[in-house]
Amino acid sequence: MVQEVIEHLDPSRGGVFVDCTTGLAGHLRAMLDAGATRVIGLDRDLDALALAREAVKGYGDRVELVHGDYRGLVAVLDRRGIGAVDGVLADLGVSSLQLDAPERGFSFRRDEPLDMRMDRSSGRTAADMLAEVDERTLADVIYEFGEERHARRVARAIVEAGRERRIETTGRLAEIVRRAVPRKGYTRIDPATRTFQAIRIWVNRELEGLDTFLTQAASRLAPAGRLVVIAFHSLEDRIVKHTLRALQSAGVVSVLTRRPVVPSEAEIERNPRARSAKLRAAIRTEQAVRP
Repeated sequence: MVQEVIEHLDPSRGGVFVDCTTGLAGHLRAMLDAGATRVIGLDRDLDALALAREAVKGYGDRVELVHGDYRGLVAVLDRRGIGAVDGVLADLGVSSLQLDAPERGFSFRRDEPLDMRMDRSSGRTAADMLAEVDERTLADVIYEFGEERHARRVARAIVEAGRERRIETTGRLAEIVRRAVPRKGYTRIDPATRTFQAIRIWVNRELEGLDTFLTQAASRLAPAGRLVVIAFHSLEDRIVKHTLRALQSAGVVSVLTRRPVVPSEAEIERNPRARSAKLRAAIRTEQAVRP
């Protein structure tokens, strides 16, 4: 949704912008091309940053790439002596790079090590966490983050299988889940999809601190600075929607998107993974930053 991001972020104003989830730098380069003076790009994934670094070589010192979690935005700005920025973008969730890269463990289309970490330089893998989790906690994770109505059956099957032999690969986990989920005729998505999403969110703490991040990002916007967030599942989008509404009620921002902006049919045809994307945007109100 590059066109929609640029429209709502409006980097033609110039100034300093932050891309909190740089990925392959598609949005970041579009910001620079549209007029941003400088862009700071963050990403938790060192593999993504390495590729992004190659992609932005031609922009010189207008770009700075930083290995870090978007929830550390305030610390990143403070270390650089930046009090306010003109725009912040957060494109949440797992990237196509992570889904498609071998050995990352995000997808069950291939049988590979069960990792799922967005930042492989720290934290525990999905295999490590499943080896230690109790059945009740896992059922709560699968129900809350995956919205899987058979969460208890799936959690029981995973924990019991793990007692017999540690679950080390995506293929084995997917088969355990498929056997646990009752099947009645044709289903549009693989029965393992919701559980894989839930475990990924759990491993990476994707929803933890999202509301705090949005509040802090809004507080660091200059007058008329803009915040744009793209969410890919209902839980994320719900947090974004309610947090932006609360910030608007407090007079910090004005929400620019009465309803979320969704991809065009043409974009979904080009990139089917974009079909669940929802973009929301807000602008910092001038009265909120007056002395």
